Amino acid sequence: MKKIYLLLLTTLLFIACKNTKDEGYQKVDPMSIFTNTDSIPNKHYVGSQKCKECHADQFQEWEGSHHDKSMQKASRESIIAPFKGEVFKSQGVTSTFFQKDGKFYANTEGRDGKNHDFQIIYTFGLTPLQQYIVLFPDGHYQCLRTAYDTVKGKWFDLYPDFKVVHSEWLHWSRGGLNWNTMCSDCHSTNVKKNYNEKDHSYDTNYAIINVSCEACHGPGKEHVSNAIIKGDHYKTDGTMQMTNLGSKELVDACARCHARRENVSLFHTPEGTFLDHYFPQLIRENLYHADGQILDEDYVYGSFVQSKMYHNGVSCKDCHNVHSTKRKFNDNRLCLQCHEGPKYDTESHHKHPMGTESALCINCHMTGKHYMGNDFRRDHSFRIPRPDLSLKYNSPNACAGCHKDKDDQWAYDNFVKLYGEPKKDHFSDKLAPGITRAEGGKDSLMALANDTVYPNIARASAVSNLNNYVSEININDVLKFLKDDSPLVKGAAADLMFELKAGTENYKALLPLLKDKKRAVRTKAFFALSAVPASKIPEEYKPFYNKVKIEFANVLKVGAEFSGGRMKRAQYYMSVGKIPSAIKTLEEALVLDPINNIVRTTLANLYYQNKQYIEAEKAYKTIIKQEPGFGLTNFDYGLLLNELGRPKEAIEQLKKALEFMPDNDRIVYNLALLHFKNNQTSNAISVLKTQLKRSANNTDLIYLLAYIYHQNKQIKLAKDQVEKLLQLDPNNQQYQQFYQALI
Repeated sequence: MKKIYLLLLTTLLFIACKNTKDEGYQKVDPMSIFTNTDSIPNKHYVGSQKCKECHADQFQEWEGSHHDKSMQKASRESIIAPFKGEVFKSQGVTSTFFQKDGKFYANTEGRDGKNHDFQIIYTFGLTPLQQYIVLFPDGHYQCLRTAYDTVKGKWFDLYPDFKVVHSEWLHWSRGGLNWNTMCSDCHSTNVKKNYNEKDHSYDTNYAIINVSCEACHGPGKEHVSNAIIKGDHYKTDGTMQMTNLGSKELVDACARCHARRENVSLFHTPEGTFLDHYFPQLIRENLYHADGQILDEDYVYGSFVQSKMYHNGVSCKDCHNVHSTKRKFNDNRLCLQCHEGPKYDTESHHKHPMGTESALCINCHMTGKHYMGNDFRRDHSFRIPRPDLSLKYNSPNACAGCHKDKDDQWAYDNFVKLYGEPKKDHFSDKLAPGITRAEGGKDSLMALANDTVYPNIARASAVSNLNNYVSEININDVLKFLKDDSPLVKGAAADLMFELKAGTENYKALLPLLKDKKRAVRTKAFFALSAVPASKIPEEYKPFYNKVKIEFANVLKVGAEFSGGRMKRAQYYMSVGKIPSAIKTLEEALVLDPINNIVRTTLANLYYQNKQYIEAEKAYKTIIKQEPGFGLTNFDYGLLLNELGRPKEAIEQLKKALEFMPDNDRIVYNLALLHFKNNQTSNAISVLKTQLKRSANNTDLIYLLAYIYHQNKQIKLAKDQVEKLLQLDPNNQQYQQFYQALI
């Protein structure tokens, strides 16, 4: 389907990872784990100017920062772009930027595919780019696809090589660039989306337009009141967050906005920890490279918690000024705060001329990528280049990334010449084979998941990627991860249990997670338990079950404006047996994103199972039209056509499916069977013999071939095939009986 979706400076031993508290800071008492999910009234926020009265130095550092300028009302002072009639063309769309009556406008393609004048309401960001936000009548605030490069002083397309049709979710006027749900929570203070599912509208509001002091420190009303009452006798009383935090607590707090994550609460409040409100995206294909380096945007947290730095107590504030967000130093002094200069800041270590860009620590150990067109962001996993992994898994490395005229083999040869063979004790040596489905990948993932010397995000990612090996998994190997000390690992294991549909038979192993101190873990466990009738929940767990049921309902609600969120709701309905509700939810998801064929495929299959054959056929045809070449759709459509008594059409669809997926034995099996049942015996035999050259030991294919030979009175040929089966499984009674019938 289409998806729109360290050797470090020294040998890595990650001894600090044995601290099992790295994602939790609360003590747990029964029922007290259910943190408040009510939103905080906007009037509890006093504004940054009030903070300035007592915290002038901190305010001065913050003022003018990226946080301060994260979002502003549109004016000549806030808008950096000229808006003097500039014309910009990209992907067949012409946009013009101009002023009229003191207001700022963009004339560009709208939701209907036609150009309209759109008034700019807000500016978004500062440098290296600034975006502009438009308000639609349904409360949707949308970020224009064309942004302004504030460094080069020119307009540019955020996705210059990607054609987007006006009806697509990724069009600037729709879900992909929607401020209310994609941006607001981290660019303003105390945001309440107020999404209405019935008409897909918003009534979003915030307490403060930008990332204010209180966005990080929490609402200041009580703090200010206490300070006024006590005057010079005032001491920190705990009413403000972000004070006296340990390194991991600080990272946990910053992660709220500096992580790619899923929401598990309706509103963010200072209560609880990161995992009470969110769960980070783990290292998966298409989000990260196979070795854990950044690929798609991860917003820092997901890469930083992979690092030895994080596990040795380094936090955001050690490199960045927490109020200005700027790096403390722009040269190697940044790293020399912890690392010995005579050992590392020397030509003998980095092999490059001193004082050059190549001699900067960050250019070898923090490579990066450009996102949003021109925004260069560094990988915070702090790793030694591994060109050997690049050769195996096509992951990037700093050497070849800098020496553009060289390849990965050159990088590896020179790395060995300069430093010797890479030490293979990094988690990526175990993770990459599993993500890429290389030989031994499942065992490699299992070894990583079980080894607590490695970062918990890597271990959780190993558990998550075990879904690449569904047919090979021993469920007992998964159950033990539900008892792991890491909430990340437990959450990943609960998700895997749902995907394996293992929650019903093994539901007792999931029950303790309903008491977990992290909301993210609790709600994932509830999802995995969804196929279990409430009547089977033991009395001791029912109070927790009922409370987590409410929490899970909020998880579904908070993701409702996404087609993926509706998909999760439909999966829940399917799990509890509410098929009509699942169908209705998937139909609604396609209204939000008409070309989401992951959703449409699930809906088509559900129509098929529910005997809504006309709807199923229409859905399959739409998928084939939108994404020709995806063989599984042709396969499913072929099975439907056969069910409808149209075998000739069914055979044609299965032939197309096999053309797109020639290694798929299941397609071959069904195609051969269809040929045989429709008196095309020679075609059936030919298809099977051809596939057995690829899959010589596939017993299902061998058995079917033997059966067809037998039915065709070709007894010797049938006997030859059954003898192959007995060689593969000599104790199989079915094979033995078949052989006896041929003698």
